[in-house]
Amino acid sequence: MLLVSVLALFLAGDPLPREREALPQDPPPSFVVLLADDLGWTDLACTGSRFHHTPNLDRLRWEGMLLTDGYAAAPVCSPTRSSILTGRYPARTGNTEWFGGRRSGRLLTAEYVDHLPLEEFTLAEALGAAGWRTAFLGKWHLGGEGYEPERQGFELNLGGNRYGNPGTYWWPWKVRGRQVPHLAARGQEGEHLTERLGLEAAAWIREHAGEPFLLYLSFYAVHTPIEAPPDRVARYEAKRHALGIPDARRWGREGERRVRLVQDHAAYAALVETLDRSVGRVLDALDETGAAGNTLVVFLSDNGGLSTSEGHPTSNLPLRAGKGWLYEGGIRVPWIVRWPGRVAPGSTSREPVITTDLYPTFLEAAGLPLRPQQHRDGRSLLPVLLGTGGLDREALFWHYPHYSNQGGGPASAVRFGTWKLLEDLEDGHLELYDLATDPGERRDLSGERPELAATLRARLQGFREETGARYPRPRPAKEEKR
Repeated sequence: MLLVSVLALFLAGDPLPREREALPQDPPPSFVVLLADDLGWTDLACTGSRFHHTPNLDRLRWEGMLLTDGYAAAPVCSPTRSSILTGRYPARTGNTEWFGGRRSGRLLTAEYVDHLPLEEFTLAEALGAAGWRTAFLGKWHLGGEGYEPERQGFELNLGGNRYGNPGTYWWPWKVRGRQVPHLAARGQEGEHLTERLGLEAAAWIREHAGEPFLLYLSFYAVHTPIEAPPDRVARYEAKRHALGIPDARRWGREGERRVRLVQDHAAYAALVETLDRSVGRVLDALDETGAAGNTLVVFLSDNGGLSTSEGHPTSNLPLRAGKGWLYEGGIRVPWIVRWPGRVAPGSTSREPVITTDLYPTFLEAAGLPLRPQQHRDGRSLLPVLLGTGGLDREALFWHYPHYSNQGGGPASAVRFGTWKLLEDLEDGHLELYDLATDPGERRDLSGERPELAATLRARLQGFREETGARYPRPRPAKEEKR
């Protein structure tokens, strides 16, 4: 009767009413999203780092599945965050830039929507309407007043507002009048924001472990400012000195930008470890309450690691570039999924997946009807996670019609199988790479495979037309003459 009522609402069209419906199965699973900010593909020990210490995330990896070809929907934060909650590509929602970004170059940056529209029926709203408790902790960056997490399906918001970084990680998390909301009274002198968020998430799990829930813990870490407990920084300073890497080996070039080639930034490593410790608190709370066995946990990052700007704190090698670029270093991110008894521990998948996929995955895992008119750009990952098959999808797409703070320019990209095509939106030039043999995107094959490049470019153009993608604009003639 219950599933029938939910299905009837689904068939009636979006959006569902915000009142709670009865739960569709017994016992229904819970969900935890652990979203890091600016964490690179190889920033974890289990994904290749020899400098960072991440025992809790390593544990999560070996208790679940590592998705080696997991992507963010954009090379910067807000668009990816929008894609998680809507199941839609940023080009479709108009959320193509980080909210607040206005940098231009040879062209004027494309116009974009600088909030998550309330008309979007979010993942939190879908689960909340079906009886799940919902909480958002940490970085929001999807709109200010009127567009907070509470307006997008979350019962609780601790720390989320329109800003993209905390200003400082040290209590009371306030700089020049800007403060992380709803948390100062809960903290204490000398406390790190990342640790406070972990404590609050663990406490919320303990309070709601007897009912199904969606906990979305969106860390501000490891975004700048790169601040971490001094004793941890000192340990990594000693480790860096022991490595004795010459400065000449530490740096390369990406276009006009200097790019870090070695992971040996002590403060950044300490911030990564602080993030890992907070993840450990969440995992411990799930264990202690008995909720772990029926909770699907996803860990991922909103874009690649920061390697070409703002302190260059990490390297994404063997991937090229980093945050702000459509090369793999900017969009391929660590992806780990744990669901005990369903996802094989220690397993690995090379299926290309993207952040739009979380919405339908959670609905199907919950036993709820899918909402294809909402999460139209996502695919349920259950066949991959359960080992029963692959995804019915030929290609993944990206559209970033902006100039990033990190040196990336306006571009679009498509991945088709192991092939990846990038199109520069300034001059139209194409780059074609075979990721199977060249994950670092060093050998451009567009001249050797012009027909394939043209075919993929046509697919890319079709994607932009179908989503109503916006483009950068020519500068007025007066500006061009200056």
